[in-house]
Amino acid sequence: MRRGFAAFAPFAVRSFRFQFPADLLTSWGMEMENLVLGWYILVETGSVLLLSLFWALQYIGTLLAPLFGMAGDRLGHRTILCLMRLVYASLAAGVMILAFAGLLSPLYVFVVATLSGLVRPSDQAMRNALIADTLPADRLMATMGVSRTTQDSARIAGSLAGAGLFALFGIGWVYCAIALFYGGGFLMTLGVGGRRRGTEVASAPVWRELVEGLAFVWDTPVSLASIWLALLVNLTAFPLTSGLLPYVARSVYHIDQTGLGTLVASFALGSLIGSIIVTLAGRLLRPARMMILFAIAWYTLLMVFAQMPGPEGGRVALVFAGVAQALSLVPMSVLLLHSAGARYRGRVMGVRTLAIYGVPPGLLIAGLLIDRIGFAATAWAYCLTGVALTALIALRWRAELWPLGAPANAR
Repeated sequence: MRRGFAAFAPFAVRSFRFQFPADLLTSWGMEMENLVLGWYILVETGSVLLLSLFWALQYIGTLLAPLFGMAGDRLGHRTILCLMRLVYASLAAGVMILAFAGLLSPLYVFVVATLSGLVRPSDQAMRNALIADTLPADRLMATMGVSRTTQDSARIAGSLAGAGLFALFGIGWVYCAIALFYGGGFLMTLGVGGRRRGTEVASAPVWRELVEGLAFVWDTPVSLASIWLALLVNLTAFPLTSGLLPYVARSVYHIDQTGLGTLVASFALGSLIGSIIVTLAGRLLRPARMMILFAIAWYTLLMVFAQMPGPEGGRVALVFAGVAQALSLVPMSVLLLHSAGARYRGRVMGVRTLAIYGVPPGLLIAGLLIDRIGFAATAWAYCLTGVALTALIALRWRAELWPLGAPANAR
């Protein structure tokens, strides 16, 4: 198949024709919600620490991710994903009602963040597992690149639309749109195909399935290295381009919520470009090498971003950082899915989601450090730590990750 048509190949599968718009609508809702509530907390409380706490609460459910993965392996990944998205829609409708009634307060936002945070961290893992269930293995890298564009394009359009609607109409009408996106995502997910696990697995004790999934990751060097790297970037890289961007916009660049939307969109644009590169060049890539090299590039570009004195330079640096991020994380997901196989797919991706638990402590520590040494110094400390530990991971598992002939670098 010619590379120019690689991006369209996944759509030949009926299931993906439903999953792509379902994931896109859900991603739009998530990105709008993240931006709007983050800005709301910062404006209402004026505290970067409470902003960090708000973001941290959204990741509380990472501890439940292996259970979601196990449930997906038992009941079908589509079934679990549908239930999760019904929860998003219900919570968004609740916030919309509170906002229109004039009853919304930071306390209610923290409650919603906590409830949503029990479920949302597992969404990406279920998406990826469902793709691996329904797409041929030789299309997986290209398909993962296409799928990733749902998040990246949503960060661009969703963040800008969320900021614009918030500025023009207020939080109530923004949440009306968010609830509609989540509802549409739920309905489209109903049309996705899926593979149900066999009864021999469904009859096994829950604890045994969880232990088997954890043991598989621990005993598989490529999977273990990928999980450690995922934990590292969630601890030291993602806080700088997610939960802390409202602080950068308001306190470093002195711009409003619309300006914040452009910062979020800049990073997302870069990530979208990276996802498109993966889609077009999927069969030419060396996954393990790319995962390592572009993680280091990501940290380097974040250090450049931290030194930018104004939003114009910050946006450019965020675009390039987004490219590097996608070129590292998409190959990581493909490595994990290939190594897991059909039997462990949901549980391995659930363990991968556990790595997101690095974000809450990363945000909280960053919030404390920024109050003492400032944003730029905090960002440099995080990135230098990240580069050093990424190099250590590459050295520790060099035999599995680096040789061109290694299975992890197979084209």
